[in-house]
Amino acid sequence: MKIVIIGSGNVAYHLTKAFCQNKIAISQIFGRNEKDLKEISREFNVPFSTENLEKADLYIIAVKDESVEEVSRQITVKDCLVAHTSGSLEKEKLDGKYRKASFYPLQTFSKTKDLDYKKIPFFIEAENNQDFEILNNLAQKISTKVLESNFEQRKFIHLTAVFACNFTNHLFAKAKEISDSQNIPFDYFLPLIDETVEKIHHISPKEAQTGPAIREDEKVLRSHEILLADKDAKSIFDVMNISIKSMYKK
Repeated sequence: MKIVIIGSGNVAYHLTKAFCQNKIAISQIFGRNEKDLKEISREFNVPFSTENLEKADLYIIAVKDESVEEVSRQITVKDCLVAHTSGSLEKEKLDGKYRKASFYPLQTFSKTKDLDYKKIPFFIEAENNQDFEILNNLAQKISTKVLESNFEQRKFIHLTAVFACNFTNHLFAKAKEISDSQNIPFDYFLPLIDETVEKIHHISPKEAQTGPAIREDEKVLRSHEILLADKDAKSIFDVMNISIKSMYKK
């Protein structure tokens, strides 16, 4: 089976790496960013092009959501399977006369961070059983966590990921701003962050909650609020404490 990966960003990079590590041949990586494509091509010894999209059996589109539809129109092969990697788009967003699917890896990707691909869940949707099996077999070579999911499920998977990953990381960034303002090394908070994440491998997040809000310690909460000069941080502080109190309200 000839496979082409379209894109040159973080997801395209890691899919290429995961495929190559698991001896899955890639015929071509294709995109607009020649510099990034060259770097991926050089690292994994995979042909690339910015102009001539090769004919293939499977195209995996790993680009920004807003570009998926436009990019999908460049595929003119009719007897092929095309899958996007988005968690928030229906497979019908692919605009072409080919078989359509979704091949969604649930992870946050950065080119500079190594990942254990075996632990990354893949969620797959296809138009028929045969195409599902093609993508399922492909994902099984990479990961031990592969599930079928329709678009309605995938929307909630993506929403959950935004809460669990994007919002959490933003809180880390805000926390670092506070520690930096007092010249306190943020590294000193990493053991606390690591323990917080490690704990929810063993008990539910709700059971793991600690802090002044769950104790309803208004004196501490007010003393913290006074320290916040950043309006955005203060808004987050208020909303989070209200939410925690509501969740554990007796």
